[in-house]
Amino acid sequence: MHRRMAEPYKIKSVELLNVLNDQEREQALIAGGYNTFLIKSEDVYIDLLTDSGTSAMSDLQWAALQRGDEAYAGSKSWFRLEQAVKEVYGYRHVIPTHQGRGAENLLSQLKIHPGNYVPGNMYFTTTRAHQELNGGTFVDIVIDEAHDPMIDLPFKGNVDLNKLENLIHKVGADQIPYVSIAVTVNLAGGQPVSMGNLREVHALCHMHDIPVMLDATRCVENAYFIKEREPGYEYMLVKDILKKMMSYSDGCTMSGKKDCLVNIGGFLAMNDDDLYTRARELVVLYEGMPSYGGMAGRDMEAMAQGIYEAIDDHYIKHRIHQVRYLGNQLLDAGVPIVRPIGGHAVFLDARQFLPHLRQEEFPAQSLAAALYLDSGVRSMERGIVSAGRNKITGENNRPKLELVRLTIPRRVYTDNHMDVVADSVISLYEKRNHISGLGMVYEPPTLRFFNARFEPLSANGKLI
Repeated sequence: MHRRMAEPYKIKSVELLNVLNDQEREQALIAGGYNTFLIKSEDVYIDLLTDSGTSAMSDLQWAALQRGDEAYAGSKSWFRLEQAVKEVYGYRHVIPTHQGRGAENLLSQLKIHPGNYVPGNMYFTTTRAHQELNGGTFVDIVIDEAHDPMIDLPFKGNVDLNKLENLIHKVGADQIPYVSIAVTVNLAGGQPVSMGNLREVHALCHMHDIPVMLDATRCVENAYFIKEREPGYEYMLVKDILKKMMSYSDGCTMSGKKDCLVNIGGFLAMNDDDLYTRARELVVLYEGMPSYGGMAGRDMEAMAQGIYEAIDDHYIKHRIHQVRYLGNQLLDAGVPIVRPIGGHAVFLDARQFLPHLRQEEFPAQSLAAALYLDSGVRSMERGIVSAGRNKITGENNRPKLELVRLTIPRRVYTDNHMDVVADSVISLYEKRNHISGLGMVYEPPTLRFFNARFEPLSANGKLI
């Protein structure tokens, strides 16, 4: 008998939601320039824009806020956070930052010089932006299968060792400041990296004296996938798998707003003493003292508690279950999504969903806008808009993946909310031929997906 799963928590407080009618949603979408980032939160029914900073904190985390030590230097809360990071992730040194991109900024400034190459298993928007702002060139070394949404492999986030080795021989190890490995790979659909691949990458890089730095934003999800899919780890606790994963790296950047279950905060961790000393000096300029790094003491207390809660096997099992619950409904209805279903989101394949739209008509952006218009569900484009432009030619970067990300916040929604999302997506799929493309009417110079504005290309000016 198949047994159904319930949330491993009970609800002690609720936030009332505002459910707009069709006309009100259309007005909100037009006001936001058909960009889901520009829609007011109060006008959203179910918010799947991101899992970043949108988690529900536990009663223990709320209680921890009261312990916050707001001392400018030497905060007790900082030492609790530092201890949690060292104990759970295993790194020797920790630098606190206000969020993940603060850590990316520090790492990029400290390690990258003009002319350097930074290989990684698929780009992420802010990570690549920091690398390029410091004169580096991103090189994609993820396996080719990661760019095909229909291929179902257990570890589509793996690094192609041949690509990495060829790059080392081509440009020289001294031109590679570090290898950046995301666990999991967001833009591939939340795809994990295997323990074996992490071990092989670390060994190759160690041979050439190249550091390995993880983007550890969703590392607990990655550890759970290893437990599920990689032989030899099925009986290990997630916390032990996680620590072993991190041992195959020299440091990491962390957005605490995801797997650390908090609304703000992050850190840069490393084992290298010299890098730590330089990072302690630079963090003062951009973030704050090395004992708070842009976070209040209460935020550090909440993050320290969240780090321990995130590695509970019951929690992470349900977390992955809820994402699959949504994804499997869409698969059963024939909706094209990225396979296998990832750890933090279900990714709609906009190319297959809207085959009548050219990539220059922004199919993923159009689909995200249509989903909000249909039901008040907010999602995010991850395609040609997010990819930006080539910094030399000025042409649009044209990623193979044109996706809409339905990102599930942690401990926020029930499976009933996922049913509403599934119904809306399936309804749109049934009338997909009536969804119009979009034209960009305002384009920011960088990270354009945050603030760009669009309008429908249809003759009547309607999206659907």
